[in-house]
Amino acid sequence: MYIHYDSYRIFYYVAKYRSFTQAAAMLLCNQPNVTRTIKNLESDSGCALFIRSNRGVRLTPEGERLYEHVRIAVEHLEAAEREIALDRSLSQGTVSIGASEVALRCLLLPVLKQFRSDHPGVRIRVSNHSTPQALNALKHGLVDFAVVTTPTGAGANMKEIPLRTVREVPVCGQALSHLAQKPLSLKELSGYPLIGLGRDTKTYEMYTELFLAHGIRRTPDIEAATEDQILPMVKNDLGIGFVPEDFVRHEADQRNLFVLELSDAEPSRQVCLVKTADRSLSFAAKALEKMLIAERSEEL
Repeated sequence: MYIHYDSYRIFYYVAKYRSFTQAAAMLLCNQPNVTRTIKNLESDSGCALFIRSNRGVRLTPEGERLYEHVRIAVEHLEAAEREIALDRSLSQGTVSIGASEVALRCLLLPVLKQFRSDHPGVRIRVSNHSTPQALNALKHGLVDFAVVTTPTGAGANMKEIPLRTVREVPVCGQALSHLAQKPLSLKELSGYPLIGLGRDTKTYEMYTELFLAHGIRRTPDIEAATEDQILPMVKNDLGIGFVPEDFVRHEADQRNLFVLELSDAEPSRQVCLVKTADRSLSFAAKALEKMLIAERSEEL
């Protein structure tokens, strides 16, 4: 026996208000349609569901039993409809992002500030990861999308959208400040202690390949766990580090920090939004994605 959901919904409102007239008013339909639907439902069920009288209607024992089940289903579905409507209006919702540190500081934070101002009811979850960790979280459905830097190593089922280019500069502390007096080649720079990220990061891979492209086999003398650790190490004269130009610009205390000029092409990479091609985004995630794409740099 197949009975359409609309029939149960009409039954629910008649039972709830004990009135065909009030049920019709709540459902914004005419009373004859409500009456006809209940008669058809009783016929399909093989029993009377209501006792009619001049004072209205009341449920039969069979109607009471059916109402207990229908009430739970209808109220759950209507609650879901209300939640979806709120999500669509961005009055509520959740968006989860896997972000690398460079992407977070060079692009994501100001966009999140604006998004939060526009949609204060939406919850934001940011997981600060290395690029491989962020993409692994994306692969396993733990985040809606990732905002990371190249090289991403994105899989075949992932879509990569470039957002902006980040220029990276070599920096040193007071002890090596004399190096800032003239441009240096990568070969000259490689003769000094190098601070960089560990082997499990795409940044390590990028700089290893950069030095190899100039015929230099070079790996960090000091490995930092995060990009944030590089500047303090540099300022304490532990070596030379490559950091995004944005990091230097926003460093509150630039004493004992010197930007070196390269005679070779300075390294750069892109901040990208990465999402899976086969997964739909929530209304909140779609809105944030749209805002991020609107921030795309003209230089791309």
